[in-house]
Amino acid sequence: MKLPFRTGLTVAAAAFSCAAVAAQSYPERPIRMIIPFAAGGATDTPARIASSKLSERLGQQIVVDNRPGQGGALGTAVAAKAEPDGYTVLMTATPFVLSPHIYKKLSYDPLKDFVPVTQFGAAPNVLVVHPSLGAKSVKDVIAMAKSQPGKLDWASSGTGGFQHLSGALFMTMADIKTVHISYKGSGAATADMLGGQVKIGFPGIAIALPHHKAGRLRALGVTTEERSPQMPDVPSIAEAGVKGYDATFWLGLTVPKGTPKAIIDKLHKETTELLKDKNIVTAFQRAGTEAAPSDPVKFSKFIQSEYAKWGKVIREAGIKAN
Repeated sequence: MKLPFRTGLTVAAAAFSCAAVAAQSYPERPIRMIIPFAAGGATDTPARIASSKLSERLGQQIVVDNRPGQGGALGTAVAAKAEPDGYTVLMTATPFVLSPHIYKKLSYDPLKDFVPVTQFGAAPNVLVVHPSLGAKSVKDVIAMAKSQPGKLDWASSGTGGFQHLSGALFMTMADIKTVHISYKGSGAATADMLGGQVKIGFPGIAIALPHHKAGRLRALGVTTEERSPQMPDVPSIAEAGVKGYDATFWLGLTVPKGTPKAIIDKLHKETTELLKDKNIVTAFQRAGTEAAPSDPVKFSKFIQSEYAKWGKVIREAGIKAN
């Protein structure tokens, strides 16, 4: 009666030994990095900056695979179904915790089907206004909205996107009623803000900064808790009058559930060391992102808190997929 038990132990020990050996020699072939967003965007650019250097550290090529669509859900679904062997990684971002609340049927659960490796970066969006609006502070915008409820328009890059969520959280916390104008992408939204057709928006800092410097748009507040090093003259929205407001666009590296811990540990070590490199930090800043490495446990807790936070915002704002 003891033989099956011993056999079971032997099989388990052998499996563990094989996994350990595989992890020790990892990686032995190219790694696919799925980015569930279009090339050139806020997630793609920092990921590509780092991927070439990370491939040098790991000794294998990292092949970037852009799979945009459905707010990042399409590419994330591909990653969720991948073999959990360390040869498919997912470079995800804030929409990772937004999509499950917006789209009714997803083939994956972000909290159950992935293991966090490290946060990668963080960036603010920026509350901007067209100069013709006349608002010179966050409090001015709130006062104008309260004096004419339901009259002020504001633009976003699309329903359910991070620009939309940043604005929706602001409107809720400031207790003002405005009209959301949804565009098909940041380019169209920015064009109409620059033209003055829509006077308020929440673009990413990489978009907002050059227009703020040129005087074409006026930056009134960044959406992160603290000021951005790239816009030190612009207060955070929380500092400028909406206490507790925080909408941080973050990037993070995850792997499919079941990936061996030794491989996760190696990816974590090499990635976090890379994110401390001054050249990478500077390159990230040029792309509008601050490097923000963390450990898997801390990143996991952060994802869970973001999932709960944005789920509440989406429900209260009644945001649904078009």
